[in-house]
Amino acid sequence: MNPLRETSTGLAVRGFTPPLALADFKLIAFDMDSTLINIECIDEIADAVGKKAEVAAITEATMRGEIQNFKDSLRRRVALLQGVPVTALQEVYDERLRLNPGAETLVAACKAAGLKVLLVSGGFTFFANRVKDRLGIDFARANLLDEAAGHLTGRVVEQVWGDICDGAEKRRTLLEVASLMGISPAEAIAVGDGANDLPMMSEAGLSVAFHAKPKVREQAMVSIDEGGLDRLLELLR
Repeated sequence: MNPLRETSTGLAVRGFTPPLALADFKLIAFDMDSTLINIECIDEIADAVGKKAEVAAITEATMRGEIQNFKDSLRRRVALLQGVPVTALQEVYDERLRLNPGAETLVAACKAAGLKVLLVSGGFTFFANRVKDRLGIDFARANLLDEAAGHLTGRVVEQVWGDICDGAEKRRTLLEVASLMGISPAEAIAVGDGANDLPMMSEAGLSVAFHAKPKVREQAMVSIDEGGLDRLLELLR
């Protein structure tokens, strides 16, 4: 694979010469946690029961690709959330979750250029649906936390598409949405930061690593290492 070459400070590309035409793409798919937003939601929920360090260590190892099985990793972390009051989710959203710099600008530019926007997350529907509404995103897929009597049970609820949105499901979702739109995956952009984003990034015509783990940066066509998501627009006109 060609090495990344820096086009300006903190922005590097490989395999193409910018600028590309944004309107040549029809779909952009985003990871959520640490990509569109500033936190890993599961780590912050765990903080409510004093287990943030334990959960965050598993999250970090998973995103680096050191823990290969995302489904098992997520189940282990969700099990540690048993007993967390559901109200803690709203507190995380209100007090800790922020859109990453440039998220609104990039999504708005993509929509203005006619692209559909997909959020596909190994995180949770509670947050994904709110971020979807906040940014005017077209489609969202994420995991559903089970709850009973106002508390989390430590389990994930199976949905019509499957049980857990892992890397394989992110890839399948991108391909499914592209197929429904009648477009080629080459007309899609995929943006992520962790190892479970690599399967969808490998299918897209343009793969973008945002402040990403080394394993992801090594394989992406664009790496945004400094600044906001809107730096992608420096390469797309």
